[in-house]
Amino acid sequence: MKIVDIREIVASIKSDIRNSYIDFSQMTVSVLAVITDEIRDGKPVVGYGFNSNGRYAPSGLLRDRFIPRLKAAEPNSLLDESGKNFDPFKTWTILMRNEKPGGHGERSVAVGVFDMAIWDAVAKLAGVPLYRLLADRFRNGVVDEKVFVYAAGGYYYPEKGLAGLQQEMQSYLDLGYSVVKIKIGGAPLAEDLNRIETVLKILKRGDQLAVDANGRFDLETAIAYAHALEPCGLRWYEEAGDPLDYELQAKLADHYKGPMATGENLFSVQDARNLIRYAGMRSDRDGLQFDCALSYGLVEYMRILDMLKQYGWSARRCIPHGGHQLSLNIAAGLGLGGNESYPGIFQPFGGFADDTPVQDSYVSLPDIPGIGFE
Repeated sequence: MKIVDIREIVASIKSDIRNSYIDFSQMTVSVLAVITDEIRDGKPVVGYGFNSNGRYAPSGLLRDRFIPRLKAAEPNSLLDESGKNFDPFKTWTILMRNEKPGGHGERSVAVGVFDMAIWDAVAKLAGVPLYRLLADRFRNGVVDEKVFVYAAGGYYYPEKGLAGLQQEMQSYLDLGYSVVKIKIGGAPLAEDLNRIETVLKILKRGDQLAVDANGRFDLETAIAYAHALEPCGLRWYEEAGDPLDYELQAKLADHYKGPMATGENLFSVQDARNLIRYAGMRSDRDGLQFDCALSYGLVEYMRILDMLKQYGWSARRCIPHGGHQLSLNIAAGLGLGGNESYPGIFQPFGGFADDTPVQDSYVSLPDIPGIGFE
């Protein structure tokens, strides 16, 4: 059992959309294929990985450091005790050899791409869906048969007014979603409130809508939005300030009693721990959005889950960013609170199996080996 080749390409997911901070006109992802010498149905078993949207393709890091490092490793050093499959934890340790602590940045994205591909290969070699493999190994075989998902959209589109925003949200409801999310912070407060009110008109309750500022606000602006948003009874108020400004998040909690969410731009267990320690996050209502594909992969994500347990947090408070099937498998196999979804955006690197319907914002997972894509 060994890896015979590792290939990486850059794919474009450019779009005219923007949030409060960036546009996606130049957005790319790295796609990685880890090719093994195991043959199934006449073809080699291949594990695939890619990074989530919002961070550009980490090609240089993959090609200059991580791919050569793994290729240079002794093949047996990558295997589990059976010698018949790869060990993602051993592989992760080899990838991170000679890397200093801290400074996670884009390095965590590159390792996350690799980690996704390794877990995909491991589950395919085991002949089971990844969610089943995770449940059997780490959750006494318990699988969530369906997973909560919400439709993230509501970006700022050129020449797309309130009617277009409402039509977009209605299209998600028609697909079977009952919870949707839109962007805020890319327009003045009054305009954003009009956007929110326009969407609420087609929803039954305020908690069917979440809003996301993508880290745009200073404390004063974040508080002004908090006071304006609280009467709406929203699902959550997301990433008001800079992801590492834990003091801002903690102070904002004094002004907003409803649920808040953050974490998608924290890329290590250390940063996640500091969020829990210092950001005033409330374990009875707030959401954690760490994205394993951006933060060193599933190996590191399980360390984050262990840390959360030590601080009294349930894994159900985790609803990862990214809209990809790796997080969907983790949610089903490890008992998370759900997963983000981007219907029709960032394709083909998001969404679910083509024949999987969304019913009242829940999806089931297909019974096929690996993560679910080829």
